[in-house]
Amino acid sequence: MKKILIIEDDPSIGELQRDYLVINGFDVELVESGKEGLEQALTIEYDLIIVDLMLPHVDGFEICRQVRAVKDIPILIVSAKKEDIDKIRGLGLGADDYVIKPFSPSELVARVKAHLARYERLSGNKQVDKKEISIRGLTIAETSRRVYVNDKEVNLTAKEFELLTFLAKHPNRVFSKEELFDIIWGQDLAGDITTVTVHIRKIRGKIEIDPANPQFIETVWGAGYRFSV
Repeated sequence: MKKILIIEDDPSIGELQRDYLVINGFDVELVESGKEGLEQALTIEYDLIIVDLMLPHVDGFEICRQVRAVKDIPILIVSAKKEDIDKIRGLGLGADDYVIKPFSPSELVARVKAHLARYERLSGNKQVDKKEISIRGLTIAETSRRVYVNDKEVNLTAKEFELLTFLAKHPNRVFSKEELFDIIWGQDLAGDITTVTVHIRKIRGKIEIDPANPQFIETVWGAGYRFSV
C-alpha cells in the first residue's frame, strides 16, 4: 500500500483529498501545519507528498525546496494560486505537478496514480539498459542512474535524469516542449508544458559550465530544444 502525506491547512479540502485517496487504496496521513508537515516529510518515508502553498509557519514552496534536496519522490502542489509565476516557482523548486483549486477529486487521484506509476518505472522497475553516454566530459550512467561532469557526480531528480538521457540519446534533433512533455511526463498525465522549461533550466544549472550559454542542451528559438554533440 502506497503511503501519501497531505499537507493542507483547510480541513474540508484535506479530508476530501484523504477520503478519495483512501477509497482508492492508499495509506494517507493528513497534516494541517506546514512546520509539522515538513518535519514528517523529512523524517518519515512516504511514496508521494501533496502540499498546499499557503500554510501556517512554513509555506509549500519551502517544503518543496527542503524535501527535494534530500528525497526523490513525487511532490504535487495543490493551490488556489493561479499565476504562472507561482507554477514556475513551484516546479522550479522540485514539484512534479501543480493542481489548481477547485479541482476534481477523481482528477487528483488519477494524477497521483500516474506519478507513482511513472516514478516506479524510473526507479528501476524495468529492464536495465547498461549503456553509458559520454560526451565532452558529461557521463550518463543509465544502470546506476548517475550523472557525472568531469568525473564529479551531480544529483538529478528522476525526471531531470530521464529528460537529459532522452535528449542525449537523440543528439542534434530538435524536440518541441509539447513533444518532450508527452514523452517524459506522459500523454495520460494532465499538466502544464511550463514544467519542461523549468526542468531544462534546472538541468543546465547542474551540467553546464555556463548555464546562460549552454553547450549541451541548446534552445532553438521558436522550435524547442536540441542536445548538441
